[in-house]
Amino acid sequence: MNLTSLLLATAIASAPSTGIATPKPVPHELGFVRIDDDITLRRLVVRNAHAQGVVLFLHGFPENSLAFKDISLALGDTFEVHAFDWPGYGQSSRPSPDRFAYAPTDYARVLKAYIAHERIDTSKLTIYATDIGALPALLLALDEPRIARRIIVGDFAPFDRPQYMSENLRNLKTPGPAEPTRAAMNANRADIIANFYRRDLPPESQYDLAPGFAADIAQSWNRDGMTTADAFAHYYAHFTRDQRLFEANIARLQTPVRVMWGELDIYIRPDMGVEFAGKAGLQLDVLPGIGHYPHLQDPARTTLEVRASFR
Repeated sequence: MNLTSLLLATAIASAPSTGIATPKPVPHELGFVRIDDDITLRRLVVRNAHAQGVVLFLHGFPENSLAFKDISLALGDTFEVHAFDWPGYGQSSRPSPDRFAYAPTDYARVLKAYIAHERIDTSKLTIYATDIGALPALLLALDEPRIARRIIVGDFAPFDRPQYMSENLRNLKTPGPAEPTRAAMNANRADIIANFYRRDLPPESQYDLAPGFAADIAQSWNRDGMTTADAFAHYYAHFTRDQRLFEANIARLQTPVRVMWGELDIYIRPDMGVEFAGKAGLQLDVLPGIGHYPHLQDPARTTLEVRASFR
């Protein structure tokens, strides 16, 4: 066990067993920033005049920045914390695909622009990226090794390995089945919102989303003529190309990266994490009893993992 894992294990062992602690009141902002002519992002920021570092959370499907609100407030006693809605999600812009492709490489440019807009000191930055947020962070790191002092990623698909992915995700990567799969996801919107975070968990491990977060996902599903599922499908239309780009250049990855994976993840199996960590020479932690959304299922652990990344 390395030092980081030892510190984390010690912290978890001494932490309360009833989820994330109630955060102390800290100043926070929920507003909008204009990145360019096509993209305005809704973002959540927790300020700290004496911050010991900066944390940036990148969400997955069908989430938005509010997925990290309680974690951000808990970390705000020590850090400055940022989270934003990806284009196509939450209340961020949804430009037409002929102006913005929603590809992982496009999201990488949005991430770079956000960091520059906020004047974040990247030497003090930890990025926590899950699901669709992880590949953009790693693609950016290929060209900008100093974009963060550390990146934590998990439960995503860095390589073109459909055999590790659920049927719907495989279908979205395939031109023929992609369109009917997108249509089915839009038709089943209510079921997705109610159950996306439950499907890989046994009954005793079920949990509920914060009501405001769940309501925000539902209310933001369809905005400006595009649904969250549409944005997800556009991402997947370019996914195989960008996965292959990343795998072909993985030797250029210099930014320190830690890989975490939910043991019970049925969307993208831990086998993907095992192959990625092995190929890139990275530490992999498989989280027992955890599904595809560790930050939702066990926010206390996510908080401790982020703190440990600064030690």
